[in-house]
Amino acid sequence: MTNVFENYLSSTGGLTTEEINFSSQFFKPVQLKKGEFFICEDELCDHIGFIADGGVKAYAIDEEGKENVTCFKFENEFVTSFPEFVAQEKSRRSIRTIEDTVIYRINYPDYRHLLGQVTAWNSVIRSVMEQEYSQKEQYLLNYNNKSAVDKYRHVLSSEPMLVRRIATQDLASYLGITQRSLTRAKGQIHRPGVL
Repeated sequence: MTNVFENYLSSTGGLTTEEINFSSQFFKPVQLKKGEFFICEDELCDHIGFIADGGVKAYAIDEEGKENVTCFKFENEFVTSFPEFVAQEKSRRSIRTIEDTVIYRINYPDYRHLLGQVTAWNSVIRSVMEQEYSQKEQYLLNYNNKSAVDKYRHVLSSEPMLVRRIATQDLASYLGITQRSLTRAKGQIHRPGVL
C-alpha cells in the first residue's frame, strides 16, 4: 500500500495505525493509462477508489453525444459515482483518466465488510461525502449564470491546477462554455495589462 494512501488515512485523525493496516488490505492498486475508464456509464457502480497519483474526470453523455464534464478529482481524493455506489445501481456517468493514474480500489462487498469491522470508516466516508457536496455547491455558486470571462477568472484564482492539468475541451465542458468562448476568455484575461 502506498504511503500516500496511508498518510491520507492517518491525516483524518479517526483511524489507529492498526485500523489503517487492516484497511489497507482491502484496497487494490489499479494502474490506468490516460483515457482509460475507472467507471463506465450504464454499468454497475461496484467500487470506490482513492487516487494516489494522477487525475480523472466525471462526465455524462448528452442526447447529442457530447460529454458534459461535471467534476475532476486528483491525488488524495476518493472517486466513484457515490449515489449509485451506495445503492448498488448502474452509474449515470463515466469516470475516465485524464492522465496516467494510480487508484487504490475497493469493491462494494469489501467496503461493507470494512465499515462493519472499522467503525471509524463511517466518519471518513461521511467526511468524503461532505467534501463532495461542498464541491458541488461551490461549482453551482461559481459557474452558473456567469460569463465565460468570469468563469475562467474564477478557475484561475481558485482552481489554477485545472488550467495546468486539463485539456481545453474538458475545461470548456466543465465551465459550460464552448472551446471558442474559453479561448476568447483566455485572450481577454491574458492580454497585456489586463487582470
